[in-house]
Amino acid sequence: MEPLAALRRIAFLLERRLEPSYRVKAFRSAADVVVREGEAIRRRAADGTLRDLAGIGAVTAKVITEAVTGSVPGYLRDLEDRAGDLVELDAAGLELRVRLRGDLHSHTDWSDGGSPIEEMAITAIELGREYQAITDHSPRLTVARGLTSDRLKKQLAVLDQLTPRLGAFRLLSGIEVDILEDGALDQTPEMLGRLDVVVASVHSKLAMDAEAMTRRMIRAVQDPNTDILGHCTGRLLGQKKRPQSRFDAKAVFAQCAERGVAVEINSRPERLDPPRELLRLAVAAGCLFSIDTDAHAPGQLDWQPYGCARAVDCGVPVDRIVTTWPVDRLLEWTRRDR
Repeated sequence: MEPLAALRRIAFLLERRLEPSYRVKAFRSAADVVVREGEAIRRRAADGTLRDLAGIGAVTAKVITEAVTGSVPGYLRDLEDRAGDLVELDAAGLELRVRLRGDLHSHTDWSDGGSPIEEMAITAIELGREYQAITDHSPRLTVARGLTSDRLKKQLAVLDQLTPRLGAFRLLSGIEVDILEDGALDQTPEMLGRLDVVVASVHSKLAMDAEAMTRRMIRAVQDPNTDILGHCTGRLLGQKKRPQSRFDAKAVFAQCAERGVAVEINSRPERLDPPRELLRLAVAAGCLFSIDTDAHAPGQLDWQPYGCARAVDCGVPVDRIVTTWPVDRLLEWTRRDR
């Protein structure tokens, strides 16, 4: 096994398990060193000088050394043995997972993600995706290093440079734009209009009263640039538990259906948003849906099964899931007249 492949796979599996970022960073940093050192890494493994390199510690040195000898590193073998399926899917869930072509919500190190755009794209290709949208945060979310218009323009230039190297795979431009307190979107209409995909999400004032939240969300859905309503309740599960926002779901989903805005089925295990009862309301309203990972690291791009399980459980029609559509049909939808 090649050392670079071993280190990347370990990082992927740790990210998939939502392990602490410092642990993941150790392996991704070591992978960067391997790329930089090239063939010299084999000589260092042979003479025991790997740890003389900044970014290589005891564990990563052992992984590299074992890989150089041609064996699967023990650390990786243990992770693979414990990996298993994220969630048990029935036949319908497995079929839906196969039919998914892309993912329209992911973050990179341009905002609060942990990896460069290219690493996210390469991982999406390895997972069999046909397209992946890069949707870093908007400027209001300073804690997540949200992108100003100028930084977003620079990111678009990077995407343009990277795209020719990715073959048939389509790297889509996008943003997760904050829905401000009054329902306006946190980016200029000119910049939003340049993007392939716009995910609009609430990240602040989540506990505002239901009537105000309903007005806020409906205004965002009615914005002609909005394609997807992201993690609509804002809830968090597990240790970071946060209650869901209160709003008139029937009214919001009716607007989504009327405007052709997809309701996101967020697959992050600490979100799983919307809750099942609201997801069933959105199905009854006739909404479109987008099964997305909201990945902040490459390994998290493999979280789609969580969304598949919930979609099947709640009777979401497959033909209304936009992430099953070919990219040309998808882009016809995002560029529709509104």
